[in-house]
Amino acid sequence: AVLGFVGCPYTLATYLVEGKTSKEYLEIKKMAFSEPKLLHAILKNLADSIGEYALFQIENGAQLIQIFDSWAGHLSPRDYDEFAAPYQKMILDKVKAKYPDVPTVVYIKHSGALVERMAGTGVDVVSLDWTVDMAEGRDRIEAGRKAAGLSGGGGGQGTLDTGVLFGSH
Repeated sequence: AVLGFVGCPYTLATYLVEGKTSKEYLEIKKMAFSEPKLLHAILKNLADSIGEYALFQIENGAQLIQIFDSWAGHLSPRDYDEFAAPYQKMILDKVKAKYPDVPTVVYIKHSGALVERMAGTGVDVVSLDWTVDMAEGRDRIEAGRKAAGLSGGGGGQGTLDTGVLFGSH
């Protein structure tokens, strides 16, 4: 299978605003609270372009699209709902409108508090980090999809603590 992938607006905006990776993401958070209209304009512009790029990848052989919003896990649930989820949904809606059968996956680092919200964007599969039990994660994904009015339970992947690889058994 050929996997396509895109970075999501919030994560890309963190690099635009911060100028590099960060531990605290203070500049993007400062913008979110002091100039939210500007940040929303940046996020919308990025979402439009990223959605087109995802379509381009599908049209050129990608059989699945994974969207990465790595730094959205640094947002509170309320801020995720405002500054990340709507723009993830814009990308997913664009993909599903033209290619409804192409599976989609979302990954957010440190996303244990956001599982239901991630599922509510309409993504097909939610990547769960190692802090989320797989059985509980499946239930939370299903609950998030149901709360958003989406059919089907959705899927989950992940949950391995990579530190286990350093163990002796």
